Amino acid sequence: MKPRYARTAMATVATAALLSGCIPAADPTGPPATASPSVAGFGPGAETLDDPYTPGAGNGGYDVLSYDLELRYDPSTDRLTGRASIEATATANLTRFNLDLEGLETTAVTVDGAAATAEASGAELRVTPAANLPQGKAFTTVVTYGGVPAAIADGEGFVATADGAYVIGEPESASHWFPVNDHPRDKATYTIRITAPAELAALSNGVLAGRATTDGWTSWTWKVNQPMAPYLAMMAIGDYRVKESTHDGLPVITAVHRSLPTRIDALMARSPEVVDFLESRFGPYPFDAIGGIVLANRATRFALETQTRPLYGPVFFDEGRGDDQLDVIVHELAHQWYGDSVSVNEWRDLWLNEGFATFAAWLWFEEKGGDTVQEVFDDWYAAPQDAIWTQQPGNPPTTQLFNNAVYTRGGLTLQALRVKVGDAKFFEIMKTWATERAGTNATTADFVALAERISGQQLDEFFEQWLMGRVRPPRP
Repeated sequence: MKPRYARTAMATVATAALLSGCIPAADPTGPPATASPSVAGFGPGAETLDDPYTPGAGNGGYDVLSYDLELRYDPSTDRLTGRASIEATATANLTRFNLDLEGLETTAVTVDGAAATAEASGAELRVTPAANLPQGKAFTTVVTYGGVPAAIADGEGFVATADGAYVIGEPESASHWFPVNDHPRDKATYTIRITAPAELAALSNGVLAGRATTDGWTSWTWKVNQPMAPYLAMMAIGDYRVKESTHDGLPVITAVHRSLPTRIDALMARSPEVVDFLESRFGPYPFDAIGGIVLANRATRFALETQTRPLYGPVFFDEGRGDDQLDVIVHELAHQWYGDSVSVNEWRDLWLNEGFATFAAWLWFEEKGGDTVQEVFDDWYAAPQDAIWTQQPGNPPTTQLFNNAVYTRGGLTLQALRVKVGDAKFFEIMKTWATERAGTNATTADFVALAERISGQQLDEFFEQWLMGRVRPPRP
């Protein structure tokens, strides 16, 4: 008998607790700067992007092009010190702008080399440059900061460990370790330099561009060359078994904490195999590096699709889980197409990430001799009283962003679409979505429009029933 795929959601992320904190006021070097007098049409940038799922997060008035982070972490004190150089363009006439930064103290802020005033208020850092910033102006903000970062919750956020630390969290985590415009809508490239004790690995996203040791400390430099949403940025410092190889010309770096069984290394080594499978369904892999990191802290009971190098809680690799140990790798690597390369414009549309990754895991399960995706669909459809039919994957509650319907009914929506438009059109839709929208943000309305364009069918009612209805939709 071929294995059955359990009728449960593979919930690989946990709902992030939204906390507010207090950051001491900035102490810029040199005399405090005073912004040039306001003139008509100039004003402060918005202090939030008004996404109800992350109230207070994100800022308006500018677009970040790149972050250059220089970080040093001392596990003996749990202290992080950093210098963030942020290249951005003003999208409005600005007298000041905000960055998201929580639980860390700024010691100096400059804009285009001139000292700026910086006022901390909760998780906001209000920066007033010495001169107003006209719309269209490129400018560089440099923030020097430090402190002992706090976790968002047990096993989430900036997590200090006995031998190092790691950062993991969705929908927010970036603001707990660097100043940022903390919303997926503002994607940017990154250079991340991490200095840690030489006996430890200091891992992050992207391509490893350099490694140098001085006086017992090693600096690791990572380059993220394709745009990345802030919550996908990560670092993991600790005693890891790091494996380096190449696949189709791309660097592959995987790491497993040394406290974990070596059999996990062999599972992580199959990441390129998973990428090849996903390419056969969704088109070319969208990034220039492949990998993954398995953490040791059992308090982290989820995995996250951190760009190019997902993070996995150890629970997914417990003995006895069978094929599920690879399913989670498939799920997180599928996000490299759907969620990382093509990112949501607002968190309401999370099904575009989680439904797609859930569907990808079903495809993998079928490929390996399990139930077909249609059999998975039929199994779920035969349970009309299940809660997923009363929940709206296209409009999840703000307090339950990661509910089962977003994952499972989101995946079922894709299979229903596949049946409705046929295999050829469906996979053309999936590949086109990944290629046309690569490196950008998108909405459900965008996906509906693409599906209608390629299929030649009018699909508004179909998607309304599957994403917004509170009863089980008609079978396609």
